[in-house]
Amino acid sequence: MPQTKSKSRTATSRNTNTGSKTSGSSAARQQQTSAGELEKFFYDSLKDLYWAEKHLTKAIPKLMKAASNQELIAALEDHLEVTEGHVERLEQVFEIIGKKAQAKKCEAMEGLTKEAESIIEETEDGTATRDVGIILAAQKVEHYEIASYGGLAQLAKTMGLDEAKDILGQILQEEKDADEALTSIAESDINLQAEEEGEGEEE
Repeated sequence: MPQTKSKSRTATSRNTNTGSKTSGSSAARQQQTSAGELEKFFYDSLKDLYWAEKHLTKAIPKLMKAASNQELIAALEDHLEVTEGHVERLEQVFEIIGKKAQAKKCEAMEGLTKEAESIIEETEDGTATRDVGIILAAQKVEHYEIASYGGLAQLAKTMGLDEAKDILGQILQEEKDADEALTSIAESDINLQAEEEGEGEEE
């Protein structure tokens, strides 16, 4: 009888150990799945921004052509050069994570640039009102990019991709700088000029 009890205890111990291993294995698989999903989300988001930046290299010249304020045109020209650099640096991030640089259509950016085109169509050439509209449209683009790059930089940090985090952080700061430059132009006399144009139309 004592031997039977001993065998029973041994069997119970084995069952407990087996259950522990099964539970640990399940948790490990779940963690791997979560990590894989995060990597996929990061990659998809990169493809989104890659498309957005390449799209902007074509959209910004249209804004420059439509603008009349020289300070605004210069700011857009500067940011066009910066944006072309962003395309190249995103390609570096793709390389860091061992993925092919691919662009996936960014619906948000397409919508923002179409809104900018509508503003141009609905305002008169050479007016401060059009310039104000272009500034507003451009800042909407910047705010979208600031949110996107800020989120991706944090994800890169979480995933231990320090080099990618640094690159994304640099791009983020340049987007913030562009937004501040546009705000500075908006705070100049351009808004007052647009207001005066409006008053002239009412008369």
